[in-house]
Amino acid sequence: MTTEGTSFVHLPDAWYAVAIAKTLRSTPRSSTLFGQPIVTFRDASGRPSTLLDRCPHRNVPLSLGRVVEGRLECAYHGWQFDGDGTCQVVPGLCRVATSRGRTATAFETREQQGLIWVWGVPNAIPTTDPPSFPHVGEAGYHTVYDVVEAQGTLHAAAENALDVPHTSFLHRGLFRGGKARNEIEVVVRRFSDRCEAEYIGEPRPSGLVGRLLAPGGGEVIHFDRFILPCLVQVEYRLSERSHLFVNTALTPLSRDRTRLFAVIAFRLPLPGFLVAPLVRPIARAIFAQDARILRAQHETISRFGGEQFHSTEVDALGPHILHLMRQAAKGGSSTATEEPYTRRFTLLT
Repeated sequence: MTTEGTSFVHLPDAWYAVAIAKTLRSTPRSSTLFGQPIVTFRDASGRPSTLLDRCPHRNVPLSLGRVVEGRLECAYHGWQFDGDGTCQVVPGLCRVATSRGRTATAFETREQQGLIWVWGVPNAIPTTDPPSFPHVGEAGYHTVYDVVEAQGTLHAAAENALDVPHTSFLHRGLFRGGKARNEIEVVVRRFSDRCEAEYIGEPRPSGLVGRLLAPGGGEVIHFDRFILPCLVQVEYRLSERSHLFVNTALTPLSRDRTRLFAVIAFRLPLPGFLVAPLVRPIARAIFAQDARILRAQHETISRFGGEQFHSTEVDALGPHILHLMRQAAKGGSSTATEEPYTRRFTLLT
């Protein structure tokens, strides 16, 4: 299968993560979404709010300012804006400050399961709720949060996160890459809003992560999933006492840079407080390898003036992720709306 053109797909009508909730305190937080500068802050009640990072008065970034009594104050002339973007204070003005011309552009913002989410279209009413992460906050599970960035489109980052074959090479020693090779059955399913790969008959992955997940070995239940427009999930279960569920929300900072918010929920035979300090550095080590290869991929695409992908059946989810995103951008859904697309093949890992 050959795919040409660009894998950047603009899907603004959705929720995108912009911050880990506990890191948003008294200082405004700047970010970008689809290339638009935005600023997020907490109002007087602690509710997160997001504005376009441009003061309507003299176009200075609002993120340079401070939060005063729950209002975002511009660092240039002190105009203060509430969470809806309404200018509530103009220093020196002896009458009511509010005026439509003084309103900052606002984005609907919500806090859920430890992340701050922003609706991608300004001054719009969301049509859905932010995605819900399985097992986060559930009894018996421990949750670890982290955020990293990658050079490349959202599609490139999603495919990388859900691509099994590369782990035996790029992550050898940390995850897979042992001398023994195993044949496993893979079932790929595509629905109207998601696709998944189920790996059947897979032994515990070799490497440090596999030993941490299942010290005694065994066969693993393994699913990889992509859910429109920006959520990837990796699930490993070896027993009722050993379960790892990695939720990652992908945020397109621009056409070719993506921020990844990882929410890792796990239950292991060992106490969570003992394992948690190991999870982040191991995950960071794996991602550092991914980030290096994604940067090299992006540089090569730029050097050659565009993308040209050649895929086989072992590229289980990448082509389906791009198909779903392109269909959604057209305002439609997958051709498999009524009956899910299903394909089986054998993979050597």
